[in-house]
Amino acid sequence: MFQIRKAAVLGSGVMGSGIAAHLANIGIPTLLLDIAPKALLPEEEAKGLTLESKEVRNRFSSAAIQKLFKQKPAPLTSKANAALITPGNLEDDLGKLGDVDWIIEVVVENLEVKKQLFARVDEVRKPGTIISSNTSGISIEQMSAGRSEDFCKHFLGTHFFNPPRYLKLLEVIPTKATCPDVLAFMKTFGEDVLGKGVVEAKDTPNFIANRIGTYGLLVTLQELLKNGYSVGEVDSVTGPLIGRPKSATFRTLDVVGLDTFVHVANNVYDNVDETERDVFKVPALLHVMLENKWLGSKTGQGFFLKQGKDILELNPETLQYEPQKKLKAPSIELSKQEKGLPNKLKALVYAKDRAGTLLWSILMPTLLYSAKLNGEIADNIVAIDNAMKWGFGWETGPFEIWDAIGVRKSVAKWAEEGKTAPAWVQEMLESGHESFYKNDNGVSYYYDDGEYKPMEQNKKVISLKQLKAKRGVIKQNSGASLIDLGDGVLCLEFHSKSNAIGMDITQMINFAVDEVAKNYKGLVIGNQAKNFCVGANLAMILMEAQDDNYFEIEWVVKQFQDAMMKIKYSPKPVVAAPYGMTLGGGAEVCLPAAAIQASSETYMGLVEVGVGLIPGGGGNKELYMKHLSSLPNGVEVDLQKVANKVFESIAMAKVSTSAQEAFENNFLGAKDGISVNADHLLHDAKQKVLSLYEAGYKPPVRRKVPVVGEPGYATLLLGAQAMHLSGYISAYDLHLAKKLAYVIAGGKVPYGTEVDEQYLLNLEREAFLGLVSEMKSQARMQHMLVKGKPLRN
Repeated sequence: MFQIRKAAVLGSGVMGSGIAAHLANIGIPTLLLDIAPKALLPEEEAKGLTLESKEVRNRFSSAAIQKLFKQKPAPLTSKANAALITPGNLEDDLGKLGDVDWIIEVVVENLEVKKQLFARVDEVRKPGTIISSNTSGISIEQMSAGRSEDFCKHFLGTHFFNPPRYLKLLEVIPTKATCPDVLAFMKTFGEDVLGKGVVEAKDTPNFIANRIGTYGLLVTLQELLKNGYSVGEVDSVTGPLIGRPKSATFRTLDVVGLDTFVHVANNVYDNVDETERDVFKVPALLHVMLENKWLGSKTGQGFFLKQGKDILELNPETLQYEPQKKLKAPSIELSKQEKGLPNKLKALVYAKDRAGTLLWSILMPTLLYSAKLNGEIADNIVAIDNAMKWGFGWETGPFEIWDAIGVRKSVAKWAEEGKTAPAWVQEMLESGHESFYKNDNGVSYYYDDGEYKPMEQNKKVISLKQLKAKRGVIKQNSGASLIDLGDGVLCLEFHSKSNAIGMDITQMINFAVDEVAKNYKGLVIGNQAKNFCVGANLAMILMEAQDDNYFEIEWVVKQFQDAMMKIKYSPKPVVAAPYGMTLGGGAEVCLPAAAIQASSETYMGLVEVGVGLIPGGGGNKELYMKHLSSLPNGVEVDLQKVANKVFESIAMAKVSTSAQEAFENNFLGAKDGISVNADHLLHDAKQKVLSLYEAGYKPPVRRKVPVVGEPGYATLLLGAQAMHLSGYISAYDLHLAKKLAYVIAGGKVPYGTEVDEQYLLNLEREAFLGLVSEMKSQARMQHMLVKGKPLRN
């Protein structure tokens, strides 16, 4: 039975240090090794150091660890995790590899360098240690040539995508000698512990995602040069419009780096037969850009150049930078009126305007290329689709795109142009099968080798969409649905715009808690949209305020507060399952739950001051109580210190950059958990409900809350006034701070007074309503709705 308790990463570049950070994020102590320097830096000489000094010999790995604190997006989920990474060098510390369970090579992409390193590793590793390479395209088989039998049995490729913390794909590439148990373990470990979407790839040039992704990018670049599209025009239609990331094509190349991209393209060119080489031949334009050091983001310019607030695009003919252009065509406007990506793609791909011509010319070759490689780079179309979705951020994979635009229709159009689809696709159509995927009675199938095979169902991956299609819903309205997860657990799914909370969701919360109390074991509050919840329905609040309907607003706020208390004191366990943006009202839904099971990438905070308000659904009270409950029993409580922390968190609209940081900020506590794999979140939340239920769950006992009162209020204001005097916050920010301080302090009562929760809720609601009526708060709300960012008036 394999177990990874310690790991080592060989190579401390951006990728190596990023992998080390990801391992540290999940609690695995990691040794980070790099070469020892051959010369001293001036600052090292000034310190009197020599080439034998440990500080010098570990320079590269130590510097890499320090860079982790400055990189954006942050590789570490908490800065404290860096303590789990130990720096070293490949000369002095190679022997320490005998103490680790997994060795990951991330050195320069050179076969001979890697082989020489593995020869040294083979001498010091203990039998049974797993070794892997993070290469993006060098043959895994060739790397292990000449190594011991035990090394080869435990060797494979593990190709992470950059940045390792955020990108989901992990390609696992076995050799002919890799032990099946090692492969099975690493696939499970990759998914369950590393939190990745794992795809088994074959040992072919650039594996799956980079092979197809590079092909698609080069086809797009060639189309740009051949038919006179501009860089901006191409990016305007190859991003979110077709289900791709905002970085689209050329901004993606800038982010990746032109040098890196050319290296990857050349690797394929050098290792495929002549029929494929033409596409992978790097255009002259890229060579010119390399010579000019226009490598993209790393050098400040590439296909795009930022000048002041303007972003300019490169003209490939003149090599001058010009204002960005967007492609305008009837099909683009038509697609925006369509619902769902499949309908949008159909409207675009078959259009006879410039947008349609471009998209047909770049999408269809990529689909056909993917079909040609099926069986060569991966075992089936599911692996290819998942690799492109998880590695390149495509909303749908190549074969899902093909189904969306119609396989038969597209192949017929392709034939009219004198071209043919791969034989297996034509055979599929000739046998009467119209799509690569189909769904029958809630079970999904994929086409493979002349028949439809059921897709492997991972019990830890719950699809609410599939559950609703199979079982229907217990109850739903415009804002939420109540779904049976099985085993006596229900799920309350939000599905309003941005999952913003309005009366529809509040009503469903009340119904869900009542229904669970009578007939079920517990409730999960979770969904599978882009973000868990961005807060209350701000547009509704502003509209009512502008119409002076303050009685209506008070009623809505009171209903929401009552619903939150209903969650808190539910006789059956309620577990919140947040992920992504969990802001304002979204955080307020989580805080009173019996437990929170958060995705590792959860960004939680009470951010209402940004729209001129303070939390109104009990967030102030719950965060304060959560801070109090986090203190060890028997320790004398410094109420002022607790109040100060809560006040600072809300007044500064602090948002955690991860679930781990949410623990550090007391939004999460000892009873809460983190799911590293976001796909397992609902499963983990359901298991938490069941464990609470089986343990004989009892709701918390209602208790009074000690507050800092008037003396504490004065102390809270001192800090805010100092910030105002220093120009850090505006006069209106200070006004908001006074309202917030009054609520957190518990009003005009003596220090240490114990008050009940309803008293604090009343204070909170009164302050909220007072702020809603003020013109400057309404201006902040309006600005957020229109501009999408806070107004500091």
